[in-house]
Amino acid sequence: MKLSARNQLPGKVKDIKEGVVTAEVVIALDGGGELTAVITKRSVENLGLAVGKKIYAVIKSTEVMVATD
Repeated sequence: MKLSARNQLPGKVKDIKEGVVTAEVVIALDGGGELTAVITKRSVENLGLAVGKKIYAVIKSTEVMVATD
């Protein structure tokens, strides 16, 4: 599959915490670090997500916010 999004970060599913409607998917990135995505439970099922599965975090955004203390 080809995407126009430039930010495609490869990794593996580290953890999935399911709620009533949504799920938090923790991704261990190949380059180090973690990223958490909140998606619907149906998307978890449709994508066949499970701990250890190879996936991509795809980030498509028009802005990135930066903050300091």
